[in-house]
Amino acid sequence: MSDSDRIVRETFIATKRHDLRTPINAILGYSEMLLEDARDEGNDSRAVDLERIQAAGRALLYSVNDLLDPEKIASGNVDLSDMAALGARIEHALRSNLTAVIGYSEMLLEEVDRDNEEQVATDLERIRTAAERLGSHVKDVINFSVGVIGRAELDGPDSAPLMVREVAATIRDLEEQRAADAEAPGHILIVDDKEPNRDLLSRRLEREGHRCATAADGRQALEAVAKADFDLILLDILMPVMDGYQVLQYLKSDARLAQIPVIVLSSLDETDNVVRCIQMGADDFLGKPFNSVILKARIRACLEKKRFRDREQAYLEEIRIEREKSERLLLNILPAPIAERLKTASSTIADGFAEATVLFSDLVGFTEISARVTAEELVSRLNELFRAFDSLAEACGVEKIKTIGDAYMVAGGLPIPQSDHAERIADMALGMLAAVEEYNARAEEPFEIRIGIHTGPVVAGVIGSAKFAYDLWGDTVNTASRMESNGLPGRIQVSEATHDLLRAQYRLESRGTIEVKGKGEMKTYFLEAPRPSLSSGSEPTRETAY
Repeated sequence: MSDSDRIVRETFIATKRHDLRTPINAILGYSEMLLEDARDEGNDSRAVDLERIQAAGRALLYSVNDLLDPEKIASGNVDLSDMAALGARIEHALRSNLTAVIGYSEMLLEEVDRDNEEQVATDLERIRTAAERLGSHVKDVINFSVGVIGRAELDGPDSAPLMVREVAATIRDLEEQRAADAEAPGHILIVDDKEPNRDLLSRRLEREGHRCATAADGRQALEAVAKADFDLILLDILMPVMDGYQVLQYLKSDARLAQIPVIVLSSLDETDNVVRCIQMGADDFLGKPFNSVILKARIRACLEKKRFRDREQAYLEEIRIEREKSERLLLNILPAPIAERLKTASSTIADGFAEATVLFSDLVGFTEISARVTAEELVSRLNELFRAFDSLAEACGVEKIKTIGDAYMVAGGLPIPQSDHAERIADMALGMLAAVEEYNARAEEPFEIRIGIHTGPVVAGVIGSAKFAYDLWGDTVNTASRMESNGLPGRIQVSEATHDLLRAQYRLESRGTIEVKGKGEMKTYFLEAPRPSLSSGSEPTRETAY
């Protein structure tokens, strides 16, 4: 068997050892809780069967640990050349105890009153499922050579299945990182009121490459941690001014300082003192006089733990940043309420709205302009204008639905209903006209825009799975689109339904009746401007339609 083949097999066995122990831990954990409850309730019959499940679970764990012992595998005492035979040995060793777990759990499930003992039934089901999963993992070992992980003979490391090579690489990376952490020096604070102790410890640790600082009492220690970052604190208990217990209490009550590992070094090594220090948050306790070899090992372990914790915090921060990026990206695609629902919804997101106002706009002659300018210039112009529209939509509190080429669609009254949706869309439309005028004042080639608005019921929802889109459907959407396509450049054409909602607050000019494809004759209006406030004494102009 080649070295690469052996690496793959050892990696696979390491993974399977974890996979086998996971359901066993579930069997032991759930049966232990159920057993405690049965004893408390005086249910002796149930307790006896749960004790049998516990005994079988412990036997399963012993067999897995023995048959897949890492030391035995490393020394060659476990034959990995015939994975099917190894799997068969594991199956034979586990069979009777696995049968006992499944049998007793199923028998207890039959006896449980599911209506009154729902949690008991759930936990028993978890035990039974864990046992079945354990059997499945044993089959994976047996089937190793026929495709679960790869063929029996491998020509080289690159022929190993991708998953296995990734696992092996990850294990190597972790081992290398762990070795690097173990050898990396730390910044250590030594807190002891006896100068010889401080001197001895600092000289010993500096000889091993660590940087050391010292403090003669608790107050000096807290002053030191306030000024510098430390990877570890070696703390005495009996000190003047502020003792070690007070230092521990202060450190662990501060969120920033609580992450610094603390090893207590004290001659007060009675059990009560040790327990008190550990309960207060100390990572370790060594009695004086201490064994230097043991101290070195404990320091190494604490520094490794500290660096692992630091990396974990760094990873969590990276995850937080990436999550925020994802949130922002999702909010750029979907309305905030819909994005929140999408993160938790398992079914289709669709809502009906009895009344909403929909706006369509289109740039007149855009196709002709696109033929005369470069693609980069065209997109730049369109982006400048649409960014102004996006800002208007946010300011008016309406929802941008989508853009299609040079068309821009926006709606009011959804996804959260609004009583003033028509007014919001009217302000949006008037703002769009102003934005186009402002753009044209500085553009070499001006744009003209046509806008159409209609009000009515709509259906809104999320479509797509890989690329989400929040969209609208219904006759209201089609009519709003017709209001735009049958409109005039530089004008805002609205339907009669929208006119009736706006007439009290806006000036509208009657266009009369026009023929609309698919709708027949429709009475339409042009939105002009907000109506002057009554307090100004102004009268409506003659063009105002009622």
